[in-house]
Amino acid sequence: MTAKILTVDDSASIRLTTRVALSNAGYTVTEAVDGKDGLTKLQAGTYDLIVTDLNMPIMDGLTMIRELRKLPAHTGVPVIFLTTESDGDIKAQAKAAGATGWLTKPFDPESLVKIARKVLGR
Repeated sequence: MTAKILTVDDSASIRLTTRVALSNAGYTVTEAVDGKDGLTKLQAGTYDLIVTDLNMPIMDGLTMIRELRKLPAHTGVPVIFLTTESDGDIKAQAKAAGATGWLTKPFDPESLVKIARKVLGR
């Protein structure tokens, strides 16, 4: 069974890049345009991994992670932050909220695939 990944980013080009990279690696990818959209999709289904941006309109990635960790079905789902932010304080906040890892934009799509494989074990 292929792993299901939810990508959450307000940038259409980043969503396209992540979808192509992860789909080509054999994963099933669903896209969300912001944290609120991401939560809606999480409540409607299950995912093996979430890749999210930090800075987005309507609901940012940190808030989304805090909210998804309140949902029993998603407490253990790994979350990778894919963002332009590299500030140590923000990384600490992300980890405290429940993020599993961090990848700074611009990113190499192969690096994203390697992280996904490592986190998912497949």
